[in-house]
Amino acid sequence: MDINNETIDRLAELAKLEFTDAEKDSLKKDMSSIISYFEKLNEVNTDNVEPLIFMTDDVNRLREDVVIQNTSKQEALLNAPSKDSDYFRVPKVLDK
Repeated sequence: MDINNETIDRLAELAKLEFTDAEKDSLKKDMSSIISYFEKLNEVNTDNVEPLIFMTDDVNRLREDVVIQNTSKQEALLNAPSKDSDYFRVPKVLDK
């Protein structure tokens, strides 16, 4: 892939960036070296290599999900600035 000024300008437009001519030259050089590095990966023989799905063979060991009542309604409402029997009162946020 050839990296030219049009490519740099398009990328700058998409990223909402502005580059000077010196910065564009530096970017062209850097991007060309990155692309040539990735093109080297095409030389690797991957005929008998299966795609990697997981990084390790570890299996998640999940604990049993047990519901524990830690705080009662009354305890939760103790520090409420405004409450109405069993509920927190909050300012109206939607108008009809």
